[in-house]
Amino acid sequence: MSILYHDNSKIFHLYNDSISYIITVMRNGHLGQLYFGKKIHDKEDFSYLLETCERPMTSYIYENDRTFSLEHIRQEYPVFGSTDYRQPAIDIQQSNGSRISDFKYDSHKIIKGKPKLDGLPAIYTESEDEAETLAIILKDHVSKVCVELYYTIFITGGIVARSARLWNEGTSSVQIKRAMSLCLDLPDSDYEWVQLSGCWARECHIHKRNLEQGIQSIGSMRGNSSHEQNPFLVLKRQNTNERAGEAIGFSFIYSGNYKILAEVDAHETLRVLVGIDPETFEWKLESGASFQTPEAVMVYTAHGLNQMSQTFHKLYQKRLARGYWRDRARPILNNNWEATYFDFTEDRLIEIAAKAKECGVELFVLDDGWFGERSSDRAGLGDWTANKERLPNGITGLAERIEELGLKFGLWFEPEMVNKDSDFYREHPDWIISTPDRQISHGRYQYVLDFSRKEVVDAIYDQMAKILSEAKVSYIKWDMNRSITECYSKALPADRQGEVYHRYILGVYDLYERLTSQFPKVLFESCASGGGRFDAGMLYYAPQGWASDDSDAIERLKIQYGTSMCYPISSMGTHVSVVPNHQVFRNTPLHTRANVAYFGTFGYELDLNKLTEQELIEVKEQIAFMKKYREILQFGTFYRLKSPFEGNETVWMVVSEDQKTALVGWYRILNCVNASYTRVRLEGLNPQFCYHNLKTGRCHFGDELMHVGLITSDETAGQVPSDVTPYTDFESRIYVLEVAES
Repeated sequence: MSILYHDNSKIFHLYNDSISYIITVMRNGHLGQLYFGKKIHDKEDFSYLLETCERPMTSYIYENDRTFSLEHIRQEYPVFGSTDYRQPAIDIQQSNGSRISDFKYDSHKIIKGKPKLDGLPAIYTESEDEAETLAIILKDHVSKVCVELYYTIFITGGIVARSARLWNEGTSSVQIKRAMSLCLDLPDSDYEWVQLSGCWARECHIHKRNLEQGIQSIGSMRGNSSHEQNPFLVLKRQNTNERAGEAIGFSFIYSGNYKILAEVDAHETLRVLVGIDPETFEWKLESGASFQTPEAVMVYTAHGLNQMSQTFHKLYQKRLARGYWRDRARPILNNNWEATYFDFTEDRLIEIAAKAKECGVELFVLDDGWFGERSSDRAGLGDWTANKERLPNGITGLAERIEELGLKFGLWFEPEMVNKDSDFYREHPDWIISTPDRQISHGRYQYVLDFSRKEVVDAIYDQMAKILSEAKVSYIKWDMNRSITECYSKALPADRQGEVYHRYILGVYDLYERLTSQFPKVLFESCASGGGRFDAGMLYYAPQGWASDDSDAIERLKIQYGTSMCYPISSMGTHVSVVPNHQVFRNTPLHTRANVAYFGTFGYELDLNKLTEQELIEVKEQIAFMKKYREILQFGTFYRLKSPFEGNETVWMVVSEDQKTALVGWYRILNCVNASYTRVRLEGLNPQFCYHNLKTGRCHFGDELMHVGLITSDETAGQVPSDVTPYTDFESRIYVLEVAES
């Protein structure tokens, strides 16, 4: 790994074992983009990669030079309004109303390791030898605004982390209209765009399209990263698949409004921008003040989408998630929500927890309905004290009873919201986000607290910290069930209302930081009606998230498959729920529900007392299986083999670090008759190891399983005989492959 600066050519070269990133200081002082991709040899001068020529209908920088136009030059941090008509990375409105800037190279420094971003989630290093950071300072000598661009490259892998810090050395304030975290200009647009989109209950579905001239984008203006568009993008070559080919993944470590766009110009060059959504953002930068953008991460691979995803998985598991639970297998839990909803008593909860303990569950979670006057979703939010009619001994007493059973205890909160029917709202009606003299919209009969205000965050923190200090709470499910409307803060002046969305997310991060610091052994799981805020920003505080409110196993195949494009298996909340499923009313076999949920944190969303004796036996076997293999399932190397978006079968697998154990999940949506023989080529095995297939009893060398394949044919390949267990729709199997002892 190295970051080099060639003074004569004014070229920076960031490289490691996988990639090269080459930047130049152009003759106008701006930064030019020369190359990003597979590692190449270093040399003194790459300036010829910055191609220029005279083109019609073009505006030029220099009076006597009709070749140098920013419109046709690849840049690192392009400005608004100065010969470049494409989308800019930065847009500053100055006191005279002008939005023209001229950010020129001033200086740079190379830093061992990686600086921390104050108040924002970001990847980190644990030693200076893991990474190096290039910090380049640009200055606009008219407005006196400065920009420091950060580039962090790790010792291995195709990872570059990007962000920008702005500060004002002038005497007048300016308005930041746009400050993107990453700009990457590429020399061609021959890429397929891959995004993770959907809505509530069908998050992170994979959608693909070819890039064309113009702008393609995803983003959110909801105040949260959203169910609709995940803040993640892949650009892949047309021939790239899971196993081979070039791709670049872009992930935004942020939980609020964002924009990721790709602009193809008339000459087929490509600009990618990642950052806070400029339509809903503005920031007043006072004299002497600074502003830090969130961090964006890009990962390059020349070896297919699986390698790209595995790079993100390892990075986010080990250098984004933090704390006590980062490296620990997650406890198997039983959540009461779909078992009881709001209809429960303390004794009923103990009855459910006792059966869960009998089956081997380790953590019991009390969901919504335990606080204030909460008997429906119309009241109680904001009053984080136990409802004594339901819980006569309070949370402290219930937690003690759960612990006496031999279980840990978890609790649900929705700290960012309030119902009007609550003591908290009656005391502070001006603490919600709402616009003066305008109608106030509600979602789920609740309103969004103004977390841009410190006093609001403090008040919620005090309530939550009191419970966590007094009761034996080991897990928090942090929910968020509506987006922001009528965005306005009564605590900010008119010229700062554009800051509310961002300040709100900073308030959320602040509350998370304070709670996780004070209660470091509590496991936090983020939730936003499922996947409404399943993003990299949340993983910094909560190492796992509820991937979707849709717990149906078949729907989860697409949700979890898509989510795995960026996010590690250890981050996905996955539960076995009751049938008919409460979201789609589908009946699926109990073993299939578990076989899908194994590839995540794993738990149960039902009352185990209502299962048959045979089903309870099966549940006990499932829990024993998960306990035996969860370290591998959650922290092994994950491979996608067959996509639920492309056929009737889904296959994925995970391999232990030592390559001695592999678990293959095979799922068939609809049953077949007289079907074809089927097999699937595995990945990640050691070709020299002989693997024992626990399902068939046969042994196979790793090279056979990877090149010939694992046979998955069953009795549906032909006429199903009547003397075997009948196969049904929604069939699944887990193949366990372990290295033979001899």
